Amino acid sequence: MDLRGLVVLDLSRILAGPYATQLLADLGATVWKVEPPRGDDTRGWGPPFAAGAPTGPGSGEPPPESRSAYFLSVNRHKRSLCIDLKHPRGAALVRRLALRSDVVVDNFKTGDLARFGLDPETLRSERPDLVTCSITGFGQTGPRAREPGYDAALQALSGVMAATGEPGGPPVKLPVAWIDVLTGLHAAVAVLAALRARDATGRGRHVDLSLLDVALASLVNQVQATLLTDEPPRRLGSAHPHIVPYQAFEAVDGAFVLACGNDAQFARVAEVVGEPAWSSDPRFATNAARVRHRETLVASLAERFAREARAAWVERLVAAGVPATPVLTLPEALAEPQVAARGLVTTVVDPVAGPLRMLASPFRDGALPPGPAPRLGEHGREVLRAALGLADADVDDLVACGAVVEPPAAPVG
Repeated sequence: MDLRGLVVLDLSRILAGPYATQLLADLGATVWKVEPPRGDDTRGWGPPFAAGAPTGPGSGEPPPESRSAYFLSVNRHKRSLCIDLKHPRGAALVRRLALRSDVVVDNFKTGDLARFGLDPETLRSERPDLVTCSITGFGQTGPRAREPGYDAALQALSGVMAATGEPGGPPVKLPVAWIDVLTGLHAAVAVLAALRARDATGRGRHVDLSLLDVALASLVNQVQATLLTDEPPRRLGSAHPHIVPYQAFEAVDGAFVLACGNDAQFARVAEVVGEPAWSSDPRFATNAARVRHRETLVASLAERFAREARAAWVERLVAAGVPATPVLTLPEALAEPQVAARGLVTTVVDPVAGPLRMLASPFRDGALPPGPAPRLGEHGREVLRAALGLADADVDDLVACGAVVEPPAAPVG
């Protein structure tokens, strides 16, 4: 899991692309993040901000030092260059960087990079071993190829939102941009596979990933069930469409999840709630029968679980060998001893905000120690000197003409 020596040019912004490149950076790749003069949009997506929040009436643009939680979460270990692609010299500069990279990742709308000479076809015609990855809403082909795509819109379009929420309630969006995150993960895997193929053949390849494709693929059993039946999934709240009982229940003092995965576990659930005969009841003896009689069984369980405290039920169920956990808030989850034991929450010294608690990479072996996200344009001069051999006077000229933007000489705040 060591990607040291690999150079990734990150022309993406927001979430899917930056998440993909952060995964590669965590594993040691050098990631050059090219941002427009205003910065990645997520620098201003807040509050909360660690530092540098937009201030003043109507201030919609983040200052160069903006440190939003959103930006911090998907840009650690990267090296930021602030280059104006709309400036001819800026586009030429990024093109030179692309041809010195191993991988180029973008999430521009289909066809947009061609006007800068940065489209995968043009780049790979000059650098046949280059791996390129384009992340779009709908892919490079098809009638919607040129449409923009956003996670919330794709949750609606893919069927995810229609299947999410309580029975009889309205459609519900997931609280994170789930499709973006999974698309970023798919992108990182596809890039690594393309690099493996390059090692064998000497040639790169283009990875075409769409949010719609990934959303449907990530519906796994739900989409396969629909293909078998032509029936849409029902809204079931926290319940599982194909396993019963497998959902949240309310105890006297809070909710917990019971995840009963097989008939033997259900027999133990029946014992715990004082109804051992349920395990031989034809309505409940098998999972298929329990799914058919979901409403009856769930109502009976809910009535019993509502009589006592959550901790008591979780303790009894776990002791009986049945998975059961309390429903925690995110602060409670972050305070879990297991999280501390795994070192998932750590302190990083941010270049602007100082010491910040941040989440570490989930990769255990081979990942870099947690590091900060970059200031806007923080590494531009350094990268341009090292990668392209530019002298300080050359960079000064690029800054003077507006092709390159540099941050203030020293962090503020």
